[in-house]
Amino acid sequence: MPNVMAWMAASVRRELPPALRCAAPRMRPSAANGRRKRLPHKLWAVVALVALAAPSRSQRWEVQYFYDKAKSSLSIQDIQFVSASRGVAVGAIHETEKHAKPVAVVTADGGAHWQVVPLRETPPLSVFLLNENLGWMVAGQHLWHTTEAGKSWSEVSRFPVPILRVYFADESNGWAVGFKKTVLETHNGGRGWERVAAAAEPSGEAKYSTYSWIAFATPQSGMISGWNQPPRRLEPKLPEWIDPQATLDYRDRPHLSYSLVTRDGGKTWKSSSASLFGDISRIRFGKQNNGLGLVEYSDAFRFPSEVYKVEWTSGKSQTVYRNPKMFVSDIWLTPDGTAYLAGITMLGQTRLAPGKVQVLRSKDLSAWTEMEVDYRAVAHRATLAAADDQNLWVATDNGMILKLVR
Repeated sequence: MPNVMAWMAASVRRELPPALRCAAPRMRPSAANGRRKRLPHKLWAVVALVALAAPSRSQRWEVQYFYDKAKSSLSIQDIQFVSASRGVAVGAIHETEKHAKPVAVVTADGGAHWQVVPLRETPPLSVFLLNENLGWMVAGQHLWHTTEAGKSWSEVSRFPVPILRVYFADESNGWAVGFKKTVLETHNGGRGWERVAAAAEPSGEAKYSTYSWIAFATPQSGMISGWNQPPRRLEPKLPEWIDPQATLDYRDRPHLSYSLVTRDGGKTWKSSSASLFGDISRIRFGKQNNGLGLVEYSDAFRFPSEVYKVEWTSGKSQTVYRNPKMFVSDIWLTPDGTAYLAGITMLGQTRLAPGKVQVLRSKDLSAWTEMEVDYRAVAHRATLAAADDQNLWVATDNGMILKLVR
């Protein structure tokens, strides 16, 4: 297995060229014969480029669900679809700054109708669905279980530390990742957990270390990613929203990034670490051992995020998208190899204010097409979910769920 940390070496590269903008002149009938003049070949080429750069109108993202109630808001933290009909989103309804009601929003008909399901205890952070009935939900140190596709939940166990997400290979075997350098494994459906020893091997204090993502390329080959980021001296004294300039003046520095790799379905894990800028927040694998990796940077960095193409078997990688004007918060690869990037349009260099939701699409990871998104979709983050090549959704942290309409 190659050292997969090498492909996340996010060094500074040249900026993307500005978007091409051009207005083609209108064609007028010829006074001599009434025919329209032909555009020169070079001008036709420019017009074609402009057409490619424009948002795709044939496919668009339409609102299926929007929590729009006075004096309260819904923040969706995660969404997952296990089939074209069944999906679950989790989050919390905020009525005041200090009070949040945890909820799940579920559908059994592909999003035509959604049901808000009240939850107990801590607001959930993530959800994992194994099939159309069985799933798990993470809420801090609480693990919840459903056998009714999210319509009802029961607590399974409590973790020793706060956990961010879980991944299950089947009804019994799964893993959990979270704070304090924690990776856990279960062989009884989440009722009991044991620590994965390899997670503690990389250097760095546990109290500043987090594992945040789990992805499998095949049933045997998988990866867990995380980071170690201790506090620095001379950090900005005031919150970012009070003094954003201090945040921008605060130079980003590399820190340790962790990875655990398995080649035997999670029976054993091999750890590695590397010094990188940014945090690996997403890894998505498709067919033919290819995948995408997402790195998110601080506001002080030249780019808010960067997307990499990853070849799992060789360990090779290359940057496929980065743009100072778009913060990518999620990535997806469909079974046919189509890639989707979801995020927001940056209004400035910081991400304090919400931005317009933006979705890009590519067949070859080279040419990216901006897709039409409902104008009401504004958020800080957008999360992707898909059941197959034809059924895809985007959820926002302001309570909106959109579906791709063809």
